[in-house]
Amino acid sequence: MLDRLRQFFEREVVPGVRGGDEHALRLATAALLLEMARQDEHVSTVERDAVIASVRERFGLDDAAADELIRLAAEEARNATDYFQFTSLINEHLDHSQKVRMVEALWRIATADGHVHPYEEHLVRRLAELLYISHGEFIAAKHRALHL
Repeated sequence: MLDRLRQFFEREVVPGVRGGDEHALRLATAALLLEMARQDEHVSTVERDAVIASVRERFGLDDAAADELIRLAAEEARNATDYFQFTSLINEHLDHSQKVRMVEALWRIATADGHVHPYEEHLVRRLAELLYISHGEFIAAKHRALHL
């Protein structure tokens, strides 16, 4: 498992960013996006597609690399005890505007199936707070996601 993880990140790491930090950031981001898709207890095809599209766009990955990242992130999320381990990495490595875009990506996944389950809204709100996103920015990100 660790060899596959290392091989994946050796192939996909962004030049100019410390490898370990970039690996962890990608896993943290993908894990939170997957958690959003799982909040309503059923991951629909459209939600899974939204997660894949988000990691492909965010990290410039092809389909195979995005699938592998999502598989590894699912394993990380299953073993996680809380969201802080993911949000702390994001807070450390992303600037404020990137974190706002992360919240917008969470909203896009939450709304991908046409409705927002109360658990989904709760998770976006909780993660936005952990990412130090103001309520106004949280609402603006929701509106942008709804109108895309």
